[in-house]
Amino acid sequence: MFEQDQDIFNILLDSISEGVVVVDEHQNIVEVNKAGEIMFGYDEDELSNQSLNVLIPENYHANHGAHFKGFVREHKQRSMGHGRDIYGAKKDGSIFPIEASLNPFTFNGRNFIMTLVIDITERKKLEQEKNHLAKIFLESLNEIYVFDAKTLNFINVNQGAEKNIGYSVEELKSMTPLDIKPNYTETRFRKEIETLNNGSVEKIEFEAIHQRKCGSTYPVSIHLQRSKLGNRDVYVAIILDITEQKSYTERLEKTVALRTDELKTALAAEKELNDLKTKFLSMVSHEFKTPLSGILTSTMLLGKYKLTEQQDKREKHIMTITDKVQYLNVILNDFLSVEKLEKGKINYKFSNFKISKVLNEVIYNANMILKDGQHINYPEKIDDLSLFQDEKIVELALSNLIYNAIKYSSENTIIDIEISQNKDTTIFKIKDNGIGIPKKDQKNIFDRYFRAENALLMQGTGIGLNIVKDHLENLKGNITFTSIEHKGSTFTIELPNKAQP
Repeated sequence: MFEQDQDIFNILLDSISEGVVVVDEHQNIVEVNKAGEIMFGYDEDELSNQSLNVLIPENYHANHGAHFKGFVREHKQRSMGHGRDIYGAKKDGSIFPIEASLNPFTFNGRNFIMTLVIDITERKKLEQEKNHLAKIFLESLNEIYVFDAKTLNFINVNQGAEKNIGYSVEELKSMTPLDIKPNYTETRFRKEIETLNNGSVEKIEFEAIHQRKCGSTYPVSIHLQRSKLGNRDVYVAIILDITEQKSYTERLEKTVALRTDELKTALAAEKELNDLKTKFLSMVSHEFKTPLSGILTSTMLLGKYKLTEQQDKREKHIMTITDKVQYLNVILNDFLSVEKLEKGKINYKFSNFKISKVLNEVIYNANMILKDGQHINYPEKIDDLSLFQDEKIVELALSNLIYNAIKYSSENTIIDIEISQNKDTTIFKIKDNGIGIPKKDQKNIFDRYFRAENALLMQGTGIGLNIVKDHLENLKGNITFTSIEHKGSTFTIELPNKAQP
C-alpha cells in the first residue's frame, strides 16, 4: 500500500500503542500494526488482504456493511463505542469489548479508513466493580449512615436507611444519630464511641432503639467503624433491624464486615482526589516562590546601583524581573486555560494563516531563551503552507514543544523542526537531543501536573502538555511522541488543514 516509505510507515505504525487497522473502501485489510495483531491474536501479516469481517463478531455482520458504506460516503472522522457497546472478534473466536475511532484518508487516489482500536476489557471490569459497590451502598436492605466524627451530623445515607427511618437524605443532613436514638444523650453516645476515638479498637457493635419519623421505634444492632472521607474523619454505621432476626446475629456480623470493607473501597476515591489537591498546592507554592524570590532580590539590588556607570547592572536586574514576571504570567495563563478547558468555555477563532508567520513568531521568542551553543534548524519549503485553524492555539502548541526542547536539552545541541502537509493534514515534528523521558514515565506524560522523574528539579508545572493535548483533540488533531532517556525526544502534532467550526 505504502511501498515508497514502507519502513518509515511501519516504524510509525508500530510505535502506536493502540491497535491500528487500515482497510480499503471494499473492507479489505491492507495494514495492521503489531499492537493490533497481538490484540486480535494473529501472527505478523496474517491479516493482510483478509476481509474486515474476520475482526467483527458474526452477529454484527448483517448490519456492518450498510454502516461501512454510509461512513465511506460521509468521509468524516468518527468515534465508536461511546453510548453503546461494540465488540471485536479474536482469531480464537472469543469476543471482547472495544472502542474504535474511524479516520478516513485518501492516498494515491484511493480511499482508505484507518481505525484506532482500544481493548477496554479491563475498563469494563472496573466500571462493573464500581457500579457494583455503588449499588451495594444504595440498594442494601441494611441501613447505612455516614456521619461527621466531630459534629456527628449525617453526611450521607443509603436508600435502605431512608425507607426504614422515614426521613429523606436532606432532612437527615441537618440531624445527628441522637435525633433517631431517643434513649441516648450526647454524653452517653460519645462515651459509647470513645474506644473508637482513642484507637484501641477498629470497630464497635452495640444495640439501641431507633425512632422513625412517624414516632414508631424498633430495635437495632449498630456496627460502627471510624473511616476517612478525604481528609475528613467520619463514622460509618451499618444498622440492622433485629426485630425478627436477633437469633441470626453472628451471620449478620459477617455480612456487615463485608459491607464495611466494600464501603471503605468506595470512599477511597475521595482520598485520591485530596492527594491530587495536595500535590497541586505544593507545586504551585514552589513555582511561584522561586521567581518571586528572584524579583525581590533584583528589586533590592536596583536600589544600590544609582550611578550612571552602573546602568548595565540596573538593566541586568530589570531583565531578571521582566523574565520572572513573564514566567509567572505563563503559569497563570496555564491555570486559566485548564479551568476553561474543564468548563468547556473555549471559543476557538478560526482563520486562514501562513504557517511560516506563526513559526517565525515562535522561533523569535524562543531564540531569546536559547542556551549557549543551542541552535534551531528552520524547516525547508514551508512558505506556501497555510492552515484554516485557530492561529493562537497552533502558536501555543509549537511554543510549548520548542520551549520544552530548549529547557530539557543541554548547551551546544540542535533542535530540529520538520513540517509537512498533505491534502488533509499538516504534521509538525519537534526533535531534540535532550534528557529524554524515562520509559516508566512515558504513559503519564500528558497527565495534568505530572512531571517525569528526571525533570523534577527543573522549573515547570506539568500542565503545558496536558493543555496542548486537550486543545489539539478539540480541534480534531492529536499529539504523540517517541523518546529515549539521555538521547532525546520527538513530539509529533497532526492537525487537519481545515477546522470544522
